[in-house]
Parts: sequence; C-alpha cells; structure tokens
Amino acid sequence: MKLTGYLIQVVLGVFCSLSVVLSEELELQEITTNIYAIVGSLDNRTPDNLGNNATFGFVVTTEGVVLIDAGGTYKGAQKIHEVVQRVTDKPIVKIINTGGQDHRWLGNSYFKRLGAEIIASEKAVKDQKARLNDQLYGLGILVGSTGLDGTSDVYADRTFAKSLSFVIGDFAFEIHHAGQAHTPGDSFVWLPKQRVMFTGDIVYTERMLGILDHSNSKRWMETFEVMASYDSQYMVPGHGHPTTSEKAKSDTYEYLKFVRQSVAEFIESGGDISEISKIDQSKFNYLLNYDLLSGRNAQRVYSELEWE
Repeated sequence: MKLTGYLIQVVLGVFCSLSVVLSEELELQEITTNIYAIVGSLDNRTPDNLGNNATFGFVVTTEGVVLIDAGGTYKGAQKIHEVVQRVTDKPIVKIINTGGQDHRWLGNSYFKRLGAEIIASEKAVKDQKARLNDQLYGLGILVGSTGLDGTSDVYADRTFAKSLSFVIGDFAFEIHHAGQAHTPGDSFVWLPKQRVMFTGDIVYTERMLGILDHSNSKRWMETFEVMASYDSQYMVPGHGHPTTSEKAKSDTYEYLKFVRQSVAEFIESGGDISEISKIDQSKFNYLLNYDLLSGRNAQRVYSELEWE
C-alpha cells in the first residue's frame, strides 16, 4: 500500500519517540477583549487530546460565539466547547474551518448539531473530501475507536473562493485564502479593528512544521507573505501559543526559506535524494519534532524542486 503524506505522518507519530512530553490539556488564553486562543498539544494526536493537537480560537460577540476551527473529532469538539463555556454561555453560531487538516474540521459534526453555520474555502472543502478516508484511518490508529466515536464528515454550509467578509455583533471578520500552504485550502482570519490574526496552518511556532504531499513549500512562502502584509498586533498561530509576527516569521517563513535554499544548493552540487540527510538543518533544532520531521521535509522539497 502506498502511504499518503497524512498516513506517513501517522506512522511517524506512532513509531518515533519524542524527547518532550507535553500536557494534553487545552489551554485557554485571552488575546484581547472577547478574543481568545485555545492552545492544544504540540505533540501528535493521542487518545487523551482526541485529535486536538493544534491551536484554535474564538470571539465572543453580542450575537454569539465565532469559533476558529472545530477540533479533530466529535469528542474533541466537545472539549473545545467546554473551554468556551468557561468564558461564556452564549451559543456558538459560526465555525470557520481554516483548512483541510483533520483538527480544523472533523469536529464540525458536533457543532452542526448545535445549529452553527460552518464556513470554509472551496479548496479546503475539496481537500477535506479528498483526504477524509486517510484522516479517519489515521485518527483510528492515534486516538482509537472510542476517541473517534461520533465523528463524521460534515462540510461547510458556506464556501468562498478567495475571500469572505461578514459582521456579527460589533466584530468584523475577514477570511482570506491567499494560496496553498500546509494544505491546499488554508485560510487566515483577520479582525481589522482589533488587529488580530488567526493564521491556521500557515504558521507554526515552537514546533517544526511538516511539508507533506498535500503541502507546497513555495506557495506556502507566498501565502505567508500575503498574510504578513497585514498590520497585526496579535497573532494566533495554527500550532503554538499566541505570538508575534517576528516569531511567526522565524519559526515558519525562515525555515521554509532555509530548507528550499539548502535543498536547491544540494541539487545543484549533484546531491542525490538518498543523501539528503547531509543537509545541516541544526539551526532549527530548537523546534519540537525537529528529529522527526526535518529529514522528511528536505525529501519533500527535493521532489518539489525537481518538478519546479
């Protein structure tokens, strides 16, 4: 059986040990008035975190709560809702799926039962449908059948090609799909008045990003540049704690730039993909999962550059 990028990620997560053990609890952090981040594990998906190994967010408006990303499973979505209820008893009225990765959307079924409207880019929905079976299979291994109970494929009620704006209560929201990044349909969510940016999987901090079969490192950099052109005061990454634009650039953009340049030089010198481990990426070894992902990232970029 040929393994897709997602299944390779699952296999690596199961069989490779990590040097850092992180809490499985969802951490609530206030960004500014009525805007919050929910920080999940930086580790892999597990029965304890129910697939919520990412950072989520929500905004409390006068008309209800807008949630950024739904969690990795039905039960994972319940856990996210419990965190929201620590802040407010207002209903969750809108869910924004920022991409096609499982923890961005497979909790939709839970929130749909509560009556929330689900929003995502057209390309995110296409990606979700294309990788559904792989994602459910991988989650079955990582969170177990009990952890997966209730999870089903519920897709967006409202989609958009490039951008979508709406106002709810006293908050204006902009959602932009500027191009492919970690997944084909990644979007960022911009609150212009509050200058808050929710990046989805366009930004990884504290842990190493993964360049997989559904990623595109060149377009990822271009998408990051579009997102970074907004004058954000607060940035909530797709993985990691709320951060600054400088930290987002160093952990995501600079790494993508480095690995692309290094692999290009390696190819120009006649290097073969079988020797890709000779590339020294140690300047980024402060990122969690470095040992797990750095070599795989270089291999994927090698293949991308061959086609470019």
